[in-house]
Amino acid sequence: FELIYQRTKDQHDLLLVLDEPFAGVTDDFVPFIVERLNQMRVKHNILLVTNDHVATLTEMGDNTIRVSAIDRSRVSINKDRQVDRSKAILALSLGDEYHYKATNADLKFFFEVEIYANAALLGVVGFVIFCFGLFLATFWDSSQESAALVLVAGNIVAFFAVNPYLLALVAWRTAMREEAEALMHASKGLNTALKASLTVAIVLIISLIEYGVVNAVMGGFGSIRFWVAMLFDSVSMTFPLIALGLYTSLPFQAVEVFGSMPFLLMIFLSTTFSPGSGVPILKELRYVFSRFYFWCMIPGVQDDMEGCPAEALNFALLIITGSMGVVFFATYYMAVRCWSRRKQKKKADTLRKSLIDAEFHKLQTTLYGEKSMRRYRNAGMDHTMRQQADQSSSFSDGAFSPPGFVINESDEDSMEFEV
Repeated sequence: FELIYQRTKDQHDLLLVLDEPFAGVTDDFVPFIVERLNQMRVKHNILLVTNDHVATLTEMGDNTIRVSAIDRSRVSINKDRQVDRSKAILALSLGDEYHYKATNADLKFFFEVEIYANAALLGVVGFVIFCFGLFLATFWDSSQESAALVLVAGNIVAFFAVNPYLLALVAWRTAMREEAEALMHASKGLNTALKASLTVAIVLIISLIEYGVVNAVMGGFGSIRFWVAMLFDSVSMTFPLIALGLYTSLPFQAVEVFGSMPFLLMIFLSTTFSPGSGVPILKELRYVFSRFYFWCMIPGVQDDMEGCPAEALNFALLIITGSMGVVFFATYYMAVRCWSRRKQKKKADTLRKSLIDAEFHKLQTTLYGEKSMRRYRNAGMDHTMRQQADQSSSFSDGAFSPPGFVINESDEDSMEFEV
């Protein structure tokens, strides 16, 4: 409760819903919470749900909304006026939709939590040091004839070094979505983008380590083109886990299965483990894997690969196939997101139009008062909300109610909202 107070004290005109802020609170602590609520109601509309200290909250509340446990389709306003429940919920929200604006404080918070004090990153660092240290010791002084095997081993080590961090993205996504906007310290979109950027940076750093270690145990791969090949080969294998872990609602098992599928398909279809093999039609799928073009760059192996393009084209196709998963997913995600937003907006507009009538405007005037409706009408609301306020002004001139709502779960048969 105190965190919400601190987060909202510099903002204004929010509709804040607080569920059971008095739960487990002793009588001697009630005055403190009441004081905080009175401070918050000066700038915001407060909607409280509670089953404790009913008398105190009833005295504070400007209005009471009672929901019957028998018929939840309708509610009573101030114990005597029956209205549709959906209409009452819509009437409570007066103003524009809340949009969080990111600040430098959000970046600082992310850095302190996800980087500076993140034990998981230390675990990744320790695991990478262990894996590549063992790689150095066991592959030291490898011959050029074993280049393909050494590169495969380096790629596998790099993949499994970052894999624990990638699989932990699902739990991070779940916790973040539940807490970020509820605690009003960051937007979900910004947090997800920052986490994705951090994960890509980890993959980038590990690819640099892989490049250095491979050149340490075996010469001949010092060209920067080989590091680019290692990077995009790694990106093509790890990006599905990043995308599914952060930008979907799939459970852990589904993310692990579908996110690891490109790695498995690369083994079957890229023909890099058995050059030239495979049935005639199926083996043509090797051209969609960046690993194929990577192997077309390796001296002594490129001659065994079937259908390698010219050097310049081969390098370009390596980059394209390594990043096409990112492009396809980003396009699909943005298209679905835009379509979903339009669908939700259309549904909300249809519901709003069906509920806004003379009874709705009278209800808002009852809850907020004529003076409050005028204030919102002139506060820069969107067109729809301004129309609501304008139409409400034609009804009776009620007394101005200071913004503040309290919901009181009074007994087993009903639930009261002190507003």
